[in-house]
Amino acid sequence: MSFSVRSATRSDLDALVPLFDGYRQFYGQPSDPAGAREFLAARLARHESLILLACDERGEGLGFTQLYPLFSSVRMVRTWLLNDLFVSASARRRGVAAALLRAAADQARALGAASLSLSTALDNAPAQALYESLGWRRDSQFCEYGLTL
Repeated sequence: MSFSVRSATRSDLDALVPLFDGYRQFYGQPSDPAGAREFLAARLARHESLILLACDERGEGLGFTQLYPLFSSVRMVRTWLLNDLFVSASARRRGVAAALLRAAADQARALGAASLSLSTALDNAPAQALYESLGWRRDSQFCEYGLTL
């Protein structure tokens, strides 16, 4: 399967929305294409995230990743959070996720980032194996916590 990865724009919403909606459903959320469109359009319009889109030769969306800019106060550098990564079921095991991860690293590097971070479920062994095969390392110094507001 031939595909390419590029930065998404508002004109890509028709390809992004079903992928983003599928991503949310994967994490137990109800389908909400209208909400997905509104959320993604706002991120793109406000330049609040970087969305990379993998498309086949017909322009069909295969997968995406979304990164958010952060800063490390201790290191006084820009970092990026790779918050979302999703590949449609029909495109899995074909190198799409790896290509998206490589493109994310390239983009973050080009934007002057010192690092990328991500988190995944403790039982998501396939994703962990992929990340580690591409040079990502599990943090052994810090525990991650969250507070629902």
